[in-house]
Amino acid sequence: MGKSSRTLPKVAVLMGGPSAEREVSLSSGRECVTALRGEGFEVIEVDAGPDLVTRLQDIKPDVVFNALHGRWGEDGCVQGLLEWLGLPYTHSGVLSSALAMDKQRSKDVFRAAGLPVVDSGLFDKVAVMAAHVMPPPYVVKPNNEGSSVGVYLVNEAANTPPQLSDDMPEQVMVETFAPGRELTTTVVGDGETDPGALTVTDILTDGWYDYDAKYQPGGSTHVVPADLPQEIFDLCLDYARRAHQALGCRGVSRTDFRWDESRGAAGLILLETNTQPGMTPTSLTPEQAAHCGTTFGQLCAWMVEDASCDR
Repeated sequence: MGKSSRTLPKVAVLMGGPSAEREVSLSSGRECVTALRGEGFEVIEVDAGPDLVTRLQDIKPDVVFNALHGRWGEDGCVQGLLEWLGLPYTHSGVLSSALAMDKQRSKDVFRAAGLPVVDSGLFDKVAVMAAHVMPPPYVVKPNNEGSSVGVYLVNEAANTPPQLSDDMPEQVMVETFAPGRELTTTVVGDGETDPGALTVTDILTDGWYDYDAKYQPGGSTHVVPADLPQEIFDLCLDYARRAHQALGCRGVSRTDFRWDESRGAAGLILLETNTQPGMTPTSLTPEQAAHCGTTFGQLCAWMVEDASCDR
């Protein structure tokens, strides 16, 4: 590093917030704070609440590191606030954040870009509980929450439609279930040059890759790099890059796939792109960066250096 801390920007790390993914965000944020301090940055932790504007005006950071997950932090809302305040920030801008968080609209963008996605649609919650809105197997999920919060898998043999919990929104997304292996690829790009895809991870779990499997130690096993036919490996890298560009992502994104081995290349399906990938000890993006020779501290420092407005 070698620089004195006086020459490095003062960084405010946004974490926590009011979304369903608050705890994961706090964990991500703390890891990023520690890493950035280790790289010599002056860092202030900010738990994003209703006083966020006042806090940021008091702190006067040079850069805002966005470690929020879920609604408000990942969907363009806080990005718009930071644009309004004129504070350079990490990750994607207003439009690409909003697009990626809206699962149905992002699928429309992917379809238009020629990327492989499953059939899906938005339906009223009441209709989904009254009768099958598409032939099973299918998945029901909120259209704009991440981290597998409130995900229902309706099996092929299901005679009755799913009974959704009260905290599910009035409108939900229903999509055809894509069977197969769970794969993911991180893309790093500054918007000026072609984004680079890091590698592919194969996520092994005993069952559904749910919230606990993502965030509990031992909840899943990550094979990095994934043991795949070269064609499938290369397609993951290509699709992830194209998804990043189609949505207009900046900084770091992570695109998730399902691969049905029995169907070869036709069995590779793009599930979604995350504009705020987890940055916890068990997270996929830091693991992929490490595999490619970039430490967690270096990754966080690059994201600070990449920060800007008008993203």
